[in-house]
Amino acid sequence: MAIPDRSDSLRMADIECVNPGIARGRFRSVLFDFDGTLSLIRQGWREIMVPMMVETLGECRTGETEARLSRVVSDFVDRLTGKQTIYQMIRLAEEVRARGGAPPDPVAYKHRYHERLNGHIRDRIQGLRSGVAEAKDLMVPGSLDLLRNLERRGLTLYLASGTDEVYVKEEADLLGLTPFFEDRVYGALDRYEDFSKERVIRDLIASQGIEGGELLGFGDGYVEIENVKSAGGMAVGVASDEARRRGVNAWKRERLIQAGADLIIPDFRCQETLVGYLLDA
Repeated sequence: MAIPDRSDSLRMADIECVNPGIARGRFRSVLFDFDGTLSLIRQGWREIMVPMMVETLGECRTGETEARLSRVVSDFVDRLTGKQTIYQMIRLAEEVRARGGAPPDPVAYKHRYHERLNGHIRDRIQGLRSGVAEAKDLMVPGSLDLLRNLERRGLTLYLASGTDEVYVKEEADLLGLTPFFEDRVYGALDRYEDFSKERVIRDLIASQGIEGGELLGFGDGYVEIENVKSAGGMAVGVASDEARRRGVNAWKRERLIQAGADLIIPDFRCQETLVGYLLDA
């Protein structure tokens, strides 16, 4: 079912059309974010990162309240979500230094964060490895159906995440997603200057010989939406409620619209209607 073009935001079958003037029907390549867009393995990561950073800044003993520090941290964590984790840690080091502290290398902060996050998700990973947990319960609903639909229509799929590449590849494999992306899975590198989603987009456009308007992107964070739009592509904002696995996360929705998302969806239960709208124009 096609979504009528109207100037106001329109919802039909859980699809909100923010930009009715988008060009549809000519996409050849699709870029996906990972965490929060397809995978829910790391659901709750923000609730690990923000308190860790607030705790670190509190050690500077500037007299700032925990609420004040939480606002400062939340602001830069959210603005940098989608970029490599190290950039959030670099900013943390800058905030420590601004408060008179002597921060370690940001990599040390990243290791501290990963230790806490890995403890948080350990049971999920072990459950997938052992077969106790089902992959479908740790993915945004409808993810596999969407990937199958896009693959069947001949589009080339890419996966790019700000999470370290070693984790992205392992978790994509555990969820059964690797066959859809093959060797087109990208994540953060130790040499962080050598990776960005913007660079992945630039390289895929060159390697596939496509124009920006032939690129479609899906993401739940500011960075990937902005990068896809900057390249001339169309961006679908996935405002997923990661905890409930149903409905729109209002905070994500607002951020995604600010970043330039053309469509907003809560998950991929509407994927058949969505793909028809995007590709059958």
